[in-house]
Amino acid sequence: MFIGEYNHSIDAKGRLIVPAKYRDELGEHFFVTKGLDGCLFAYDEKDFSVLQEKVMSLPLSNKASRDISRFFLGSAQESEFDKQGRILLAAPLREHAGLEKDVVLVGVGNRIEIWSKERYDASEEGFDADDVALKLEELGLSL
Repeated sequence: MFIGEYNHSIDAKGRLIVPAKYRDELGEHFFVTKGLDGCLFAYDEKDFSVLQEKVMSLPLSNKASRDISRFFLGSAQESEFDKQGRILLAAPLREHAGLEKDVVLVGVGNRIEIWSKERYDASEEGFDADDVALKLEELGLSL
């Protein structure tokens, strides 16, 4: 399970150092794809396979299904680490997430979200414990 938040930066060639804890859980081969809210999602092989199966089970005759397929599967890249623990993020993925220099990696259970620091900070503004409590209640969850 991925948890925690780490700040890193992308170099001029589009390479990102991934924390050792995340590298161990991602394994040798993993996938990075467009994510929701303007970030990227990184999945280990097993969880990407689950996502892929769910997306591929959607009806091809439905336009929204085709859009979802292109969004998650069409943009995906298979990745591996170099000797320094870095991954190379393709330019279209960096553009989608607005990744230029400062990056935040956030572990959220079965995936890692890769955010530009600016976008991540903006998403966190005004977010407080009372909001979380209300949203939990709305979803029928209690802690």
